[in-house]
Amino acid sequence: MHTRQEKLEAFGRLLDVLDNLREKCPWDRKQTYDSLRPHTIEEVYELCDAIMKGEKKEICKELGDVMEHIIFYCIIGAEKGDYDIADVCNAEAEKLIFRHPHIYGEAHVETTDDVSKLWEQVKQKEKDGNATVLAGVPAALPSLIKAYRIQDKARNVGFDWEERDDVWDKVYEEIGELREELRREDKERSLDELGDFLFSVVNAARLYHLNPDTALERTNKKFITRFNYVEQKAREMGKDLKDMTLGEMDKLWDEAKALSKREEKP
Repeated sequence: MHTRQEKLEAFGRLLDVLDNLREKCPWDRKQTYDSLRPHTIEEVYELCDAIMKGEKKEICKELGDVMEHIIFYCIIGAEKGDYDIADVCNAEAEKLIFRHPHIYGEAHVETTDDVSKLWEQVKQKEKDGNATVLAGVPAALPSLIKAYRIQDKARNVGFDWEERDDVWDKVYEEIGELREELRREDKERSLDELGDFLFSVVNAARLYHLNPDTALERTNKKFITRFNYVEQKAREMGKDLKDMTLGEMDKLWDEAKALSKREEKP
């Protein structure tokens, strides 16, 4: 690993490179907050994908891409006279110090739950802090992640199940209500009940310390791998999926499942 001085020098080098590009590269000169935003979202998703795959070199690469965007926004901010990279770093350091009174102050905590509750209490006291408990949940978050964050913030102020096993009664209740509305063929009510059911499943995942977004993405990747196997085998058989029966596809699907399970074994 590098020394602190080497890390500072590396960060300074990246700042110099990006300043140079902003000045001399036609594409970099043209960029604005709005033009960079979609690229930033893409880079963050690519980082998350690399983390999911556990590919260390890719994680390092994608971290660099995300860092580039952060610095780029700071360059634009400096050009407008609003802030620069030093303002961003100092503001973040001050915020972290303020939000960790158990490290930099007199507060006492023993567990991670204690830290989470203290975090919410401190955020409420900040000068520009959130006016309500749920105000800090970004509106633009994907719905699955947003549901988890909403529930987690409510938990930090004591609004939660007393026993986590009790959540299953709610899950069964919600799926029953969903099935009833589906039976009635009421689309709007069915959408409402589907949302309630999904929210209850996210709640169960949270209570058992499982990340629903990670779980769903694992299943997405597993489905893609198995379906690709079915498609490949169909081609090898000289068949088109659209012309195959469900039974024929299910047989190939079972082969894909058996193969993936063998590959998962150590």
